[in-house]
Amino acid sequence: MIKLMQDGKFKWSPILALGSLWGLSEAAGGMFLRGVCARFISGSVLTGMAIFFMATAFFYSRKKSNLLVLLLFAIGFKLLDALLLKLPVLHGAIGNPIFGFYTEAFAFIAMLWILKPDFTEKPFGAAVLGAITALVAVNLFPLVRFFTGIPACVVPGTQYPLSLYYAPIAIGFSAFSSFLGMTLGKRMSRVTDPALARIPDSRLAPIFIRAIPLFCLALILLIRLA
Repeated sequence: MIKLMQDGKFKWSPILALGSLWGLSEAAGGMFLRGVCARFISGSVLTGMAIFFMATAFFYSRKKSNLLVLLLFAIGFKLLDALLLKLPVLHGAIGNPIFGFYTEAFAFIAMLWILKPDFTEKPFGAAVLGAITALVAVNLFPLVRFFTGIPACVVPGTQYPLSLYYAPIAIGFSAFSSFLGMTLGKRMSRVTDPALARIPDSRLAPIFIRAIPLFCLALILLIRLA
């Protein structure tokens, strides 16, 4: 039986890995989406991805405080991206996404406090958790100009924020991604809990998970410096 949780430090490894993957998705995914015709929905897609990582982390650890660790790791990767791109923190490509991280994390934690645990444990409840989180986050995002001094992107030819215009996409995608995150998080907890483990003993699993942050770091360096 796998005994990953006997090492107390390993409890943090999946959280740090998820935070790194979130940061990588913002750096690589955002760059890709802005380069194609779907660039205007990039914020909506990345909102869903953020909720996926938060849902996975929460349903793995069952600790709201770990979501703050996830948030700090994602912000750290974004600041590294700013350093590599030689951009100031308050640049629109840096400061505004970081504000988005805060709104997503705040909304997700708030919904966990409001919604009953028995409800969010169900597939439909997890989807509602993601949908409402996205709804709150996209409505808060236009306030970014009061924090960074940089207005949120608007629909060309109008003053309507993109985050609100494409809110249905963010809400729908986030509902699905939250359900996927719940499913993955629960499976991760079963694999890493020795009382529930169902796979043969392996020393490679903890090594692999601990290597994910380094892999994400290397990949961001490769993307930005290549």
